[in-house]
This record gives sequence, structure tokens and C-alpha cells, in this order.
Amino acid sequence: MIHNRQATVDDAPLIQSLAEHTWYPTYSPIISQEQIRYMLHHIYNLQLISHQIKENEQTYLLLFEDQQPVGFAGFSPRTENADVYKLHKLYCLVETKGKGYGKALLREVEGRVVAAGKNVLELNVNKYNPAKGFYEKQGYKVIYEEDIPIGDYWMNDFVMRKILF
Repeated sequence: MIHNRQATVDDAPLIQSLAEHTWYPTYSPIISQEQIRYMLHHIYNLQLISHQIKENEQTYLLLFEDQQPVGFAGFSPRTENADVYKLHKLYCLVETKGKGYGKALLREVEGRVVAAGKNVLELNVNKYNPAKGFYEKQGYKVIYEEDIPIGDYWMNDFVMRKILF
């Protein structure tokens, strides 16, 4: 049985661990090991995750299969337009692929966006990440492409959007 709950500051190490266990299998075919390490260090360090949760900069959800953590998501209103929410992160352990856990986590995020009185959710997905197909199946459409510098590296992404009802 799966269930989710909102993360607290105490969950920052768990989020970091899940990120490490999901990023390598997700991104090794797409980007270098050095870039994966760099991104994990800069996006998933304990101080940053704790700060984001404590200051309500991002809401993190944790997904559990029975009592085992298997995935997480992070989302927030966009800084430049609070009417649009951004899904910053959504990752499930590779061994759960095909169980519908990503879809369940995404639906929970969408439900929370609607409960906040908003109806637009956007996300970035690497141009070469097969997850693009997953998001398309969930009703997301590419609205533009963007290349974002991160240190010496680039995130080459599609920005996708869904209007929620």
C-alpha cells in the first residue's frame, strides 16, 4: 500500500538519500557523472533542503510503499508569478517503475495546487529524459525550451505545462 505525507525539516536527509538513489540511474545515460555529482551537491545539500522546507520555499512530499520511502516531489508557486506553480522535483526509486507511484505523487501535487486555488502547473524535464513521455501521458504539453547554466554545466530542458481542473 502506498501513502504520502508532507516532509518536515527532519526529513531532509531522507530526501537527499532518495535523490542520490534516483539521480544516478535517471541521468547516467544523459549527463556525466561529474555533472550528476555537482547537481546533487548544489540542489540536494542538507542545508538547502532544510532551508526550503523551513522557509516554505518549497513543499516536499514523500511517497511510501508500506513504511519504505520510495519517492519524493518538491513544488511551489513560481516566484515571478504566484498564479503558476512549479514542480521542481519528482523522483521515484527505479525499482518502483511501472507501479504507478510517479503518477500517484504527481496527482497529489496537482491536487494540492488546485486546493491552493490555482490551476497551472509547470515543470522542467531534460530534453533527453524519457520522463517527458510520462508527463505527456499525464496531460502536460511542451510550451518552450530553455538552457539553464548551473556552474560549468547546462540543464537543457523542455518546460511543460498542464492546466488543472
